[in-house]
Amino acid sequence: MPTISPGPGRHADEATLSETPTPPVIQAAYITAVGHHLPGPPISNDEIAARLGGVDARGERLRRRVLAANGIKTRHYALDESGATTILNEEIAALALSEALADRGLDASELDMLATATTQGDLLVPGFASMVHGRLGGGPMQVLSVGGVCASSLAALDAAVAKIRLGEHERAAVVGSELASRWLRRSRLDGARADAAFLRWMLSDGAGAVIVEPRPRPDRPSLRVDWIRHVSLAHANPVCMRAGSGDGLEPRAGTTWQDVDVDEAAASGMLRLRQDTGALQGLAEAGLREFQKLARTGLIDLARLDHVLCHYSSHAFRDMIVELLNDAGAAVKPEKWFSNLAERGNTGAASIYIALEECWRTGRFEPGQRVLLAVPESGRFSFAFAHLTCVEAGADEPATSAGRPAIPARRSVSTLHGRLDDVWRDFERGLDEVPILRRLNDGTVTMDDYLRLLRNLRQQVADGSGWIARAASSFSLKHFGLRSAAIRHAVEEHRDFMMLERDYAACGGSVEDIRAGEKNIGSEALSAYMFETASRPEPVGMLGAMFVIEGLGTGKAAAWAARFQDLLGLRDDQVSFLRYHGVADDDHYAMLVDLLSSVEDGAESDAIVKTAKVVARLYRLQLEELDNV
Repeated sequence: MPTISPGPGRHADEATLSETPTPPVIQAAYITAVGHHLPGPPISNDEIAARLGGVDARGERLRRRVLAANGIKTRHYALDESGATTILNEEIAALALSEALADRGLDASELDMLATATTQGDLLVPGFASMVHGRLGGGPMQVLSVGGVCASSLAALDAAVAKIRLGEHERAAVVGSELASRWLRRSRLDGARADAAFLRWMLSDGAGAVIVEPRPRPDRPSLRVDWIRHVSLAHANPVCMRAGSGDGLEPRAGTTWQDVDVDEAAASGMLRLRQDTGALQGLAEAGLREFQKLARTGLIDLARLDHVLCHYSSHAFRDMIVELLNDAGAAVKPEKWFSNLAERGNTGAASIYIALEECWRTGRFEPGQRVLLAVPESGRFSFAFAHLTCVEAGADEPATSAGRPAIPARRSVSTLHGRLDDVWRDFERGLDEVPILRRLNDGTVTMDDYLRLLRNLRQQVADGSGWIARAASSFSLKHFGLRSAAIRHAVEEHRDFMMLERDYAACGGSVEDIRAGEKNIGSEALSAYMFETASRPEPVGMLGAMFVIEGLGTGKAAAWAARFQDLLGLRDDQVSFLRYHGVADDDHYAMLVDLLSSVEDGAESDAIVKTAKVVARLYRLQLEELDNV
């Protein structure tokens, strides 16, 4: 049966017949041009209030405080001196795209795909990409409108890169664009609470665009897109930045701006853009954990990074990120950081491309250098990262068996980090099938479930410091570093079970009851295996056990605590064990990553991976067999 196969870069009406389906060719994707557009002249901090509308004494105090923290000196607004809008969001996007096309010497008719990212287009319907396409012109093409906030820019890039790699398109354009000033005028914010008013001094307008192709451009260096990762943590976090609902963070049926008259929505403040500033520390911490996961799998190698472009809304937020990286032993040298926030302002989905454009235009990137793009989004906690490598003009790069260039920054999956990552993925998938965690995810978990979890965990956790101390005593001077680390860890962990007891009592349980509990059959197996493994001479394999258990702390505990609190209305003192490990295990995990990095492939590496596999299965068994003694 013949099949229709359009082939790379062809439109449907140019399709040819093929007798047998041809598997898609996985090829490389390169950023070959960058453009931007910033509307109007730069606006100084002293001119902001004049453009957006004046402020009262209370508003002036807030303005000075916010501006002092965010470090922005100038920004751009699509507003004239009277505060009237001068240009549409779709026009800003089209102008940025036109600059990128001109940089590459292309016409819009040569595009096969357009992917757009914005917080809010000019119209409710149709999609923003359709409106930008209409404004830009060109021929028939695929369009994609990506919604969201800041991280939508890299989500749009991810989609375009995927189409190029599959050979379905020959050339794609991506644009991030924002016209936030319309939300920030005084007429919209009179009487607004601080969570809305402070954004007035944070956001501004602009657009940035890139062109993506399957080959480097012939006349100047290009940026190979090695990988893109985008993750949402909305399952474990409430709404942080929002518009369209009332004072509550979570929308309810019948209470959004679409359920009431427009006048009522405006009068009640539903159309104001708001942000829970108290959650931003948590955003930074969650972003660091996602960064550490990428480092753990070998996708990020700090020693080999040459440039880091990180979107952030405030220099205070940047300082928070830098401090967290330093504390985690993942410091990035100051000269590798680039940001033009102070001069360009916070332009949301456009910010990362506006920063990339300046680096591109000024020749900051040199062939062989590696670039990390990082975009945290506060909307409901999501994060996007992209790794780029600068290549020579017209470079003819060697391809892997998969058809795309080798990625030097990524370790082979045969290495210890890659093998442990495989173990973790299998473990994580298995956890989703554990009954109590399945109920936690779908919202049907009960207080009795939580008490059973605490009671069962306590019996095994009480043994924790014992097997860690046993492991320390089994190491000789050959592994002095591991012995020292185990001793420190045993000291830190030896009272963990007391937190479980306190949580149990705070939830109405009896301390005598939890102390009299027995290990379930999974806990018996896990504890026995830990003591037996720790008793072996030079038990390097115990690093595999720590990988799983500390990974649960840094990757799961905080989210589980938040979910139990949300569903059961628990106080902080009722989830102290999970909350503590959601923070403390980040430090333990960073130490573990350093230890694992010193292990070479061979017998010790094999022992670590096998121990990790066994512990992952037994820990899951412990959670599956609650109260089965």
